[in-house]
Amino acid sequence: MEFRFDALRRWPDVESPDLVAVDAADRLLLDESAAWRTAMSADDIAVIGDEYGALALGAAAASAGVVRVHQDALTGEQALAANANRLGLTDRYRPMELSGALVAGARLVLLRLPRSLDALEDAAALIAAHAAPDVVVFAGGRIKHMSTAMNDVLRRFFGTLDITHARQKSRVLVARGPRHGHDPEPRRAVHDGITVCAYGGAFAGTAIDIGTRFLLANLPARLPEGSPLVDLACGTGVVAAFLALRHPDRAVYASDRSAAAVASARATAEANGVSDRIRVVRDDRLTALPDAGVPFIALNPPFHSGAAVTTDLAAPLFEDAARALRSGGELWTVWNSALRYRPALQRLVGPTRQVARNAKFTVTVSTRR
Repeated sequence: MEFRFDALRRWPDVESPDLVAVDAADRLLLDESAAWRTAMSADDIAVIGDEYGALALGAAAASAGVVRVHQDALTGEQALAANANRLGLTDRYRPMELSGALVAGARLVLLRLPRSLDALEDAAALIAAHAAPDVVVFAGGRIKHMSTAMNDVLRRFFGTLDITHARQKSRVLVARGPRHGHDPEPRRAVHDGITVCAYGGAFAGTAIDIGTRFLLANLPARLPEGSPLVDLACGTGVVAAFLALRHPDRAVYASDRSAAAVASARATAEANGVSDRIRVVRDDRLTALPDAGVPFIALNPPFHSGAAVTTDLAAPLFEDAARALRSGGELWTVWNSALRYRPALQRLVGPTRQVARNAKFTVTVSTRR
């Protein structure tokens, strides 16, 4: 039986119970690991980086037990839950944080290769530290997103690495013999007095991306009165830390859908001595905040979905920022000028004026009607 897994929160009606997997890399991972999985319980299997549930539910459907699974994006968890519900497998998987418990004693790990080598290092080190000595790791992806540097990372933490034949532009790396494992720690760097902490997979790592730098350079010294100040799509928490340091009498609320980003932002707040005034939550919007209560939001909206550039990610953030802002509250946004967000900001939030513009980025402030 094959599965089709839906990426978003809308799911078409399906007449046939036979469903098709998300992509060739998922199918190849399930096929290459099939013989190993038949000899063990799903309790012995962990899945890392499953986008919409193909790997976790494919493994769960094939044997008794409960598969442990970690997904970085909250939206991926939501898609997995919806797909599990459609397939009657809601009790066959357990979402978990990227911690030792996720892979403790695991004998088989299915890993979708992340693009970030730091993220791969974190996952490999964790598996090597906590999985069973006989664990087999099947790490796969699309060839166009793979590099030989990934082989080098896996060889640091495993004694044996085999490379499968390619199929449908996908490939799987098979690692055995765990060694030199450890629990991941955030990487650190200091920029202009702010200590930036980043776990693998967090956007920009320990750097401050140029869009965020441009936003920080143009934020006003005086902000609308009230709390909390909000860092939406916070990444590693640079803006949140900046706001907390500049405004020591204000509370800050930061949110991001990425588990790696949330862990990084919490570490950044701690490293800068402002964790008592920064609350970081995992959320794809601002759903935990009430309507019309926020005086100020800073936003550097994501515009990549995988390798694709898209404007679809920004509009829901603009809409929810408008919901959360009080009348007269301000949304300060930095965006790649080519994306032309100003009409959407004016329509969804309110009157929008340009604050600054350089060769690549634009900073605007939108005032809630």
